[in-house]
Formats: sequence, structure tokens, C-alpha cells
Amino acid sequence: MSDQSSITLEPRKHGKLGVLHVGVTREGFVAVAGEVADIDDGQTLTFDRSRVSVTRSGSSYTFTKNS
Repeated sequence: MSDQSSITLEPRKHGKLGVLHVGVTREGFVAVAGEVADIDDGQTLTFDRSRVSVTRSGSSYTFTKNS
């Protein structure tokens, strides 16, 4: 089990942030614990239910677990 508080992914990659499944389905489209959203370059989204923020910088997507 991973206790990390952030993970950076590229399109068509997925991983786990603690016990939560996160991923980048395709360029500009992310998933966090079953919730999905479009994200633009330079944008940060927060998924309230799982308390995870996603920041996009080009083709890098950083998922961060918020306290």
C-alpha cells in the first residue's frame, strides 16, 4: 500500500494515490476514484468527494491528496 500524497501521470497511464485509483484516460481527460472530468493545460481541478486535486502542465498531470 502506498502512502504517497502525490503522483504524476501522462496520458493513457493510471496509478494509485493511497487507496484511490487515478488516471489520465486521454489527453485532457482525468479520472479520480470513479469521477471523471476534462482539464485544460494550466488548470487545477479539485474532486471534493475524494479530496484530490489534479493539475495539468502540458502532458503531465499531477494528482495530489489534500488533507
